[in-house]
Amino acid sequence: MKLKLAALALGAVMAAGPAMADLVFPSLSYRTGPYAPGGIPFADGYADYFTLLNERDGGIGGEKIQMPECETAYNTEKGVECYESTKGSGALVYQPLSTGITYQLIPKVAADGIPMLTSGLGRTSAKNGAVFPWVFNFPANYWDGASIAIKHMLDLNGGDISDKKIALVYHNSAYGKEPIRTLEELATKHGYELTLLPVDHPGQEQKSQWLQIRREKPDYVIMYGWGVMNQVAIQEAANIRFPMENFIGIWWSGSENDVVPVGEGAHGYKAVAFHNVGDDYPLYDDLKAYVFDKGLAAGAGDQHGSVVYNRGVYAAMLVAEAAKAAQEIHGTAAITPVMMRDGMENLEMTEEKMTALGLPKFGPEFKVSCENHGGNGYGAIAQWDATAGEWSLITDYFQSDQEVLAPLVEEDSAAYAAENGIEPGC
Repeated sequence: MKLKLAALALGAVMAAGPAMADLVFPSLSYRTGPYAPGGIPFADGYADYFTLLNERDGGIGGEKIQMPECETAYNTEKGVECYESTKGSGALVYQPLSTGITYQLIPKVAADGIPMLTSGLGRTSAKNGAVFPWVFNFPANYWDGASIAIKHMLDLNGGDISDKKIALVYHNSAYGKEPIRTLEELATKHGYELTLLPVDHPGQEQKSQWLQIRREKPDYVIMYGWGVMNQVAIQEAANIRFPMENFIGIWWSGSENDVVPVGEGAHGYKAVAFHNVGDDYPLYDDLKAYVFDKGLAAGAGDQHGSVVYNRGVYAAMLVAEAAKAAQEIHGTAAITPVMMRDGMENLEMTEEKMTALGLPKFGPEFKVSCENHGGNGYGAIAQWDATAGEWSLITDYFQSDQEVLAPLVEEDSAAYAAENGIEPGC
């Protein structure tokens, strides 16, 4: 196994330091601020899974888990401050849950030698591990999500959407702009007409965007939103009677927070997903016995089974499985950040493994390598049933258009390498 350590600076090796007595997984959370309704359930799920491992298993490989939590309020500057204040604690991996914070931390984690996992967010081209050895974004990224939405439309239209008009309603930030190039390339391939409609933070004012949609009558709307922007957009769509089954959000626009406030008007709304929904999994029996019933649940303990709570659980599970892989590779339970990176780069998630963890059919299978830090680009489509008050996956997991996306990842990562004097290699 040839590990990509050639570019590791001496300072990063020193920053990694000796193995700590515990496994430290900091949580850069946001329980306050305009995006708290999304940040709280993720932080709760992330914490509860690690609590479960400590209570049921004694940690990972006999090493207890610490999870220092630092409040970012979804503010990039605060996020960087949280990183700087916690990295010396023996931190093994970061999950910032913010594209803005992620962009600022990419050069920092490389310099400090600490891996970062940005599942479903961040810089998409970090999938190229030859250029971004310390950043991982498995199992899927923003460009995968855009492609999966387009593939779903193709499936609904017999493989031909050349006569369709598609509007992208997006958060006017680095996050919201991520899918634009992909959707433009896919428009060239499939012949649809693309309209771009930015929405400024925090997203409460969208009258002009939806008046334009009402006037131009696109066949489909894709949304890359977060926080209050999502529910406002779904309410505006309901107000103009836009067919909700033709309104597809990215996974950050597909939670209970986004649809419940709209009531029956949100019925039929869809979202791309990279993990399953609900609490009908054996893992929840263990969470109840070892965490909830013991009064150890994070936060108010009221988020269990929600979409973003499940995302936090899933994120923690991926980190834990990578830590196990690192322990196995290096023959020690007391792993360092460098060892943790090796575990992440050699992680393989199979259905058999997920079933054994109590999460059968919860996420797509994928395998990480030096060249591929992002997985295989599989996702599914979820739909909201307002009558039942629940999300459900209405498709199996299917793969994004790698014929289009792979060259875009290569192009963008090569440009980053050139700008930053990085010599790619595995």
